[in-house]
Amino acid sequence: MAENPAKKLVLFFTDAKQELKKVNWPTFQELKDSTIVVIIAVLLLGAFIGVIDFLLSKLIEMVIR
Repeated sequence: MAENPAKKLVLFFTDAKQELKKVNWPTFQELKDSTIVVIIAVLLLGAFIGVIDFLLSKLIEMVIR
């Protein structure tokens, strides 16, 4: 026999709330430090890809001429 959909929904949110209490949330300082690391990594990767793109486009330009 199928359960009542409303009961399933209430059970889902009850379980979700209990699980969220178990989460080890980062402190503000940890969050700030992680964000800085990610921003620096994205900037470095973007610069690296930009340089490689520039060099490869110049190489292809030389080959085509």
